[in-house]
Amino acid sequence: MPELPKTFDPAAIEARWYAQWEANGLFRPDRPGAEPWTIVNPPPNVTGSLHIGHALDNTLQDILTRHARLQGKDALWVVGTDHAGIATQMVVERDLALEQKKRTDFTRDAFIERVWEWKAQSGGDITRQLRRLGCSMDWANERFTMDPGFSKAVLKVFVELHREGLLYRAKRLVNWDPGLKTAISDLEVETREVNGRMWTFKYPLAGGETYTYIERDADGAVVLEEERDYIAIATTRPETMLGDGAVAVNPADARYAPIVGKLCAIPVGPKEHRRLIPIITDDYPDPAFGSGAVKITGAHDQNDYAVAQRHGIPMYRLMDEVAAMRADGRPYAETEARAQALAAGATATAAEIDALNLVPDSYRGLDRYDARARVVADIDAEGLMIGVEDKVIMQPFGDRSNVVIEPMLTDQWYVDAATLAKPGIEAVRSGRIRIVPKTWEKTFFNWMENIQPWCVSRQLWWGHRIPAWFADDGRIFVAETAAEAQAAAGEGVGLRQDEDVLDTWFSSALWPFATLGWPNPPRDGEGDHAQHGGGGSPQNRSLAESPLRQRSALPPPRPGEDLGGRYPNDVLVSGFDILFFWDARMMMQGLHFMGDVPFRTLYLHGLVRAADGQKMSKSKGNTVDPLGLIDRYGADALRFFMAAMESQGRDIKMDEKRVEGYRNFATKLWNAARFAQANGIGGSTTLEPPPATLAVNKWIVAETVRTVQEVDLALADYRFDAAANAIYQFVWSRFCDWYLELIKGAIDDETKAVAGWVLDQILVVLHPFMPFITEELWHALAARKHELIVANWPQADARALDPAAAAEVDWLIRLVSEVRSARTELNIPPGTQMRGYVDGGDDDFHERLRQNLHYITKLARLELRTLTNVGHFAGGSFAVVVDEVTYNLSLEGVIDLAAERTRLAKAVTAAEKERDGLAARLGNPSFTGRAKPEAVEKARADHAERAAEAARLAAALARLG
Repeated sequence: MPELPKTFDPAAIEARWYAQWEANGLFRPDRPGAEPWTIVNPPPNVTGSLHIGHALDNTLQDILTRHARLQGKDALWVVGTDHAGIATQMVVERDLALEQKKRTDFTRDAFIERVWEWKAQSGGDITRQLRRLGCSMDWANERFTMDPGFSKAVLKVFVELHREGLLYRAKRLVNWDPGLKTAISDLEVETREVNGRMWTFKYPLAGGETYTYIERDADGAVVLEEERDYIAIATTRPETMLGDGAVAVNPADARYAPIVGKLCAIPVGPKEHRRLIPIITDDYPDPAFGSGAVKITGAHDQNDYAVAQRHGIPMYRLMDEVAAMRADGRPYAETEARAQALAAGATATAAEIDALNLVPDSYRGLDRYDARARVVADIDAEGLMIGVEDKVIMQPFGDRSNVVIEPMLTDQWYVDAATLAKPGIEAVRSGRIRIVPKTWEKTFFNWMENIQPWCVSRQLWWGHRIPAWFADDGRIFVAETAAEAQAAAGEGVGLRQDEDVLDTWFSSALWPFATLGWPNPPRDGEGDHAQHGGGGSPQNRSLAESPLRQRSALPPPRPGEDLGGRYPNDVLVSGFDILFFWDARMMMQGLHFMGDVPFRTLYLHGLVRAADGQKMSKSKGNTVDPLGLIDRYGADALRFFMAAMESQGRDIKMDEKRVEGYRNFATKLWNAARFAQANGIGGSTTLEPPPATLAVNKWIVAETVRTVQEVDLALADYRFDAAANAIYQFVWSRFCDWYLELIKGAIDDETKAVAGWVLDQILVVLHPFMPFITEELWHALAARKHELIVANWPQADARALDPAAAAEVDWLIRLVSEVRSARTELNIPPGTQMRGYVDGGDDDFHERLRQNLHYITKLARLELRTLTNVGHFAGGSFAVVVDEVTYNLSLEGVIDLAAERTRLAKAVTAAEKERDGLAARLGNPSFTGRAKPEAVEKARADHAERAAEAARLAAALARLG
């Protein structure tokens, strides 16, 4: 075999091996009759690029996929991208702006054609980057949420849900993005702390009525008593006062009991048309916050919307799609009169109420912030402003537009999520879906049991256009095609299709089954938009057409069928932050349309945070580019870092030094393989361990089997950190630091066979975590018939365990470690040869010692005599105790005993001083209560380290007597 280069260079091997795996179809090798195993990749946005969260999510998925493939299963990792309605439309509109054009310069069809052109040219970045990470996805069948087959599934689901009464059109409050002119989901809203203001105004009581306002302290003593003819209302958004439908107070608030049920006037607008609204009671107002009274503007505030719904309060929309004050409709005098009638008990439909523009004529058309300034100035001029204070407020922004979100009452399409959620709740409670870690179940149940209707429409052009057609008489016809809608409406009835598109979360909720062919099996090459090209790059299309990839198609699904054994999927790996936006909705749609759960296990991982624990964001400048880490340390090192740090229920703190450390781990394995090559150790020819007679070989075989067992158990429990740590400790410590050192200079045929077999097991078990270096070394050690990616997972056969050999070598390791540790504490140079004698031990012990003296001499630099009771060494000595046997080591000619005592005494004093200082700091409540959590955590870690150091140094001093 060609000799391995002296230096490990990840870049030189990664591109070569990935191209070979993909070109040879090794991500989906033909395995007729093999057990199917399926996982779907959360489809990244087609506009996206690989971020550190993607690196974590996809590393974990690839570990599971490669592991299943090595176990002999027909492992399928479904891959594809999301059409990302808002993000993609924004990208294309920005490109048009460079040409001095805008979307509305095009017809809808022409604009969509431009989007497809953009996707063909630039939409494959994220898929190329996933390849760099090493993801073994089924690229030949790459899907796209707008490809023909998937789009058919989306339309079918919409129509069937509507037919079943589970999808409907309604006027409800949404997050409206005035910059993008569309409703957006909660996930697309970023709430930030901003400097704002809170104004307090007087709402005069109708007819000049008065009441006695009394405030009391905590003991019930009166602190303020005065006659008032108003109720005080505080608000951070005065422009929304124009749409108030009521004022609410808490039923337990005695201050306002005399005026509950009365009317008060909104203190803005023409005096002759001041609108009166009722004062009502509701549990929502907090008597301790502000004045304790709140205005209810149901069309522009989420909390107010809930109150308005409970009490039947009219909700008046004040703004248009760009958050300017409405300029449509009848004059204010007419609309105010109608609203006054509604307050007095008249009735109206939601559409009639929405048509009422209650913005006074002088404010119409103003931007919302200009209207705010005018409203405040006008109220102040009339003497009805009590005061204003600066206040830090939480304000919602669109995460893409960076524009302040306006809660808005609009007509949208909704899914009856409460009904669809019930089977998902039952599936988790019954164990049909296992959520890992289990601690997320409580959050899941709380959200699902209190779920609100799901808004699925968006005011965009790019996306799945809603299959609903409107007739002039207001009737709505929902059908999969225009022809079906026309047939339902009747010949000659004019129809226009809804301009809106579906939320991308609606389509991606079908990902576990629509990607597998539902409602029809995929045709060859249908992995993407047929007219506009394949999976984002010519490379993908050529692979899809390659004879190597002509697998048998999935069978046509029939009602109740499992899509060729692929449904339910085996596991879904997801960030906890999309548990409700994606994971729960897949449960809803999968259970409803497939009659079974979409996946058997849901693994929720944490976030990758900055080194200081803060959430990463571009605005903070603390993001980390995973491709940069791959360039510096290799994909294997980054992947291993992600796995080793992924502890269930915890976020990961980014630590580049740890990534570098795992690059060093890869280098250590590389050097171990070079050692093997140099000593005639090659790859094994058997799955079973070769015969072993030497204790050291029996021991390493048993350690290998034990490590495989640990990894098997850890992966079964989704303990990626435990699996990675087991492999790391075995490779670095047991195999490289001990076994290879023990066999140096004594490598016979048995040892060659054992060492080669162990190296093979290491490469197979490590492959899911570090695929590139392991594949390279696999071929460097032997002429193989197949690639490592399709090798066989080791069998953890307990019969290979040898307790006697394990006890012997473990004793040897403990003895050498104790001697080395003592030498380090006493400042004895590593290369210094020492002498010593053994005090104690039975005949069996001395036989074991005799057989291992050559190892002790070589590894501990210690010449031991087995005679006992020989007296004391001249020049002093120190003792090491292992398993109740004492080893006395001579210091004669090794160190200056007096000088070493002095040095250790000073070091003990210094370490104890630092330890005690840190203990005092941690015992100070003003520090632990006020300091940043990370500062307290560091102080605790430093204290533990200093305490351990002080104990270690004191023990070393005690050794010297």
